Amino acid sequence: MKTSFESARLLFRELQPTDAEAMFALDSDPDVMKYVGMQPLTDIAQTREIIANIRQQYIDYGIGRWAVVLKDTGEVIGWAGLKFIKHLNGFDDNYDLGYRFLKKHWNNGYGFESAQAWIDFGFDEMELDRITAYVDVNNAASVNILEHKCGMRKINTFLDEGDVCAWYEILREERPLR
Repeated sequence: MKTSFESARLLFRELQPTDAEAMFALDSDPDVMKYVGMQPLTDIAQTREIIANIRQQYIDYGIGRWAVVLKDTGEVIGWAGLKFIKHLNGFDDNYDLGYRFLKKHWNNGYGFESAQAWIDFGFDEMELDRITAYVDVNNAASVNILEHKCGMRKINTFLDEGDVCAWYEILREERPLR
């Protein structure tokens, strides 16, 4: 399977240990972590452990979150990708779409560009039949991206670590033609 691919403005590649500083900047920002369901990180060692766990997911499941890099500058601005989740919200064998970006890169369309790129990757490269996502119901920007821009269907709401989350999915046959 590929270990990198591109969209119009972004390069997606596997996370590397050298991405720890950029990922720590992301995950230590309270605004970035507001709807994530975990506290901001306080030590870069936590970030290194997370990257190691993600790299193990590449081995175990063939996929995981990847670094998002601006093609124009080479700057790592966050992560995006599909993560295999065996069981969540009563569903099994989920390929969960997710993304997170440094605050200075919000409101530039990178969330939608990443989500669409990963939906395409999941269906075209991985030959998945279903892609899921879940988001805190108060995260209006992500709800808009998933539901209105990417065409994912809201299936239900559920509690995840005390937060009310909306569960979305899109099936291969529901994917809009472009």
